[in-house]
Amino acid sequence: MRRTRAVRAQFSLAVLFLLLGGLAAAQGDGTQKKDQQPPTFRVTTRLVNVFTTVTDAHGAPIGGLTKDDFRILEDGIPQTISIFDRESAVPLSIVLEVDTSPSTQREFKLETASAHKFVRSLGLRPVDRMSLFQVTQYVDQLTPFTSNVSKIERGIDLLRVGIGTSIYDAIDLGSEVLIDREGRKVLVLITDGGDTTSKATYQSALRRAQQAEAIVYSIIIVPVEADAGRNLGGEHALIQISNDTGGKYYYASGGAQLDEAFRQIVDELRTQYLLAYYPNRQRSDASFRRIQVEVAKKDGDGKPYQARHRAGYFTAPAK
Repeated sequence: MRRTRAVRAQFSLAVLFLLLGGLAAAQGDGTQKKDQQPPTFRVTTRLVNVFTTVTDAHGAPIGGLTKDDFRILEDGIPQTISIFDRESAVPLSIVLEVDTSPSTQREFKLETASAHKFVRSLGLRPVDRMSLFQVTQYVDQLTPFTSNVSKIERGIDLLRVGIGTSIYDAIDLGSEVLIDREGRKVLVLITDGGDTTSKATYQSALRRAQQAEAIVYSIIIVPVEADAGRNLGGEHALIQISNDTGGKYYYASGGAQLDEAFRQIVDELRTQYLLAYYPNRQRSDASFRRIQVEVAKKDGDGKPYQARHRAGYFTAPAK
């Protein structure tokens, strides 16, 4: 009896070892097969948003266009428009920056009066937001993003003349607060164009605005057109930043021209188009890709419409 039990025990152990060995072999085969599977590569394609203003030969904004009226290219290569929309459906975030340095003191009351009119005429919707900044030696946010017009107007009333002018810092910081906002992002800057105290440079300010996808509108105050004290270099820098971000620049020498500049900005914001696409080729470098938008439609006189948009965008290195 004892011997029989010993044989049975040996048999049971043998079976157990066989089962464990088979299980280990099966697992080994599974691991080996898993290791032999081809690697999987994942490519993340970034949706590129291009907010576009279309104007006629006289500079008047054109609405009512359709997706088929547009053609978009990246570095000269045609792209497929995946999303098309008009401004009415897209939330709007606006940074309004007012230069209150000593050089703008004579126009200070005109600036604030026009800013009030701009805020009222813009017609902020519940989905829209605006933030107010004062620009002197320092750049101060007087009003956080809000759709409450009364709060913004109270912020305008808090504007005070200071020392120094940090225009590039203003563009840099204004773009920084816009970078994580959704929808259209707009920066409106009222200044005489003379930067004296910025830590940021022209290049860094432009790059930050491009990274934020901010559309920059510059309203350049010029009290006397032939004034020897004008900062032409600063004016040209603002003009270039506005052009490269799909915005526009205006010259104003009085209240009427300030009001007209604000009115044109409001008209443009009401007629902009959103064209979005997924680039049809990938790059591993952090290069700058150039965007071109063409409009097939022409006006009644056969003159082509003009499309204004950001010059391009910086790609991120592949991970």
